[in-house]
Amino acid sequence: MKTQTKETQSKMTPQMSLTYLQEGNQRFLKSSKAERDLLGQVKDTKEGQYPFAAVLSCIDSRVPVEIVFDQGIGDLFSARVAGNFVNEDILGSIEYACKVAGSNLVVVLGHTSCGAVKGACDDVKLGNITGLLSKIKPAVEAVKEPNEVSLRNSSNIEFVNNVSKQNVILTIENMRNGSEVLKELETSGDIQIIGAMYHVDSGEVEFYK
Repeated sequence: MKTQTKETQSKMTPQMSLTYLQEGNQRFLKSSKAERDLLGQVKDTKEGQYPFAAVLSCIDSRVPVEIVFDQGIGDLFSARVAGNFVNEDILGSIEYACKVAGSNLVVVLGHTSCGAVKGACDDVKLGNITGLLSKIKPAVEAVKEPNEVSLRNSSNIEFVNNVSKQNVILTIENMRNGSEVLKELETSGDIQIIGAMYHVDSGEVEFYK
């Protein structure tokens, strides 16, 4: 596959960008990677970059974004933080990706069995991790079931995964509320912001409508 250029990027719509990611994940699931000359793409992108999408994901080593979406060098902006939440720095990075560099799709990508989410569910206290997990706590509180305290922890993987999904939803809300730039771009139809969940047991990415 060819490296993204200013011309190819300008012709893509948010729906086309989403389709690229969906098709890439299907190739990943079938172990049928697209043919790429990665060193050639290094040379092609030395003067500039034209990624079509920005992905906010967790730092989890099992979720390497370019690999699970079968994309090459220069295709994606990738922002990563444990628990895939937004703060001012990440918002600024995504604003740059979309407003300055021309990406038209933003994906907030959570994943099942997330360690950061488990830590938030268990109310872990440890150094700077404590402050990080506080960003995920609203998602824990937003998941109302089960009611039993004994089931609202990391030993209940269904609860953990429901919190992960809720965390994606709240992150998107925080993204819209925290960035007038992204909100205006989405309202005008220039970009689309969506959520997704990577399943660590299968490699499949489930996109949320």
